[in-house]
Amino acid sequence: MAQTGQFAAGTTSVTDIAARMRAWDERWPRTDGVAVFNRVYLAVTEEIDRRLLTGGFPDVIAARTLDVRFAARYLDVVERVAEGGRPPACWRPLFQLRGHRDVRPLQFALSGINAHIGHDLALAVVDTCRSLDCEPASIEDEFDRVGEILVTLEERIREELMPGPDLLQVADPLTHLLGTWSLERAREAAWSAARVLWGLRELPELAEEFTERMDAGVGLVGRCLLTPWR
Repeated sequence: MAQTGQFAAGTTSVTDIAARMRAWDERWPRTDGVAVFNRVYLAVTEEIDRRLLTGGFPDVIAARTLDVRFAARYLDVVERVAEGGRPPACWRPLFQLRGHRDVRPLQFALSGINAHIGHDLALAVVDTCRSLDCEPASIEDEFDRVGEILVTLEERIREELMPGPDLLQVADPLTHLLGTWSLERAREAAWSAARVLWGLRELPELAEEFTERMDAGVGLVGRCLLTPWR
């Protein structure tokens, strides 16, 4: 199986995750494609942190562990690329096209969400179960609560980043393209993938093959989402 996500640069709490994301945001231009996704993810992280503090999760320890493990995988990729490394296939389209002028901000945001949900989330569930010595079913409630936050924010992201009336000629094909992808379906697939990987934990070769195929498939979808609009 692929190496579990490490707590990037000392990341050990949701608050620390948010601080790391803000630090990266300060380094990147506002129009950078990865920066667009980073701001979206920062909003998700801040909302999760708020709900952790206000009793929004049935099991705070499980929710915090899942969120940190999940975010650590994204932060690991950012650190790896900053050091000259190559991102996984699922993240490669976003990092390769991050400066493309004919890709809209909404496309960057959804491509990043696709990579993170479609690939990283399943692995983060497995990471969490190993860390807490539990079965996936034990953290399903926390998984669902995080998913609800993501779905709500996706709706807001589409409203805020969709081109306005002055770009209707662009918006029509863009709406069609982005309408082919659903966060809810991606989240359901991630849960199924996590259960499969957990079932394969004693069969590392098969688990590794499954993870590689998942990575490649999510990367293909991400590249389609980043199709230039002209």
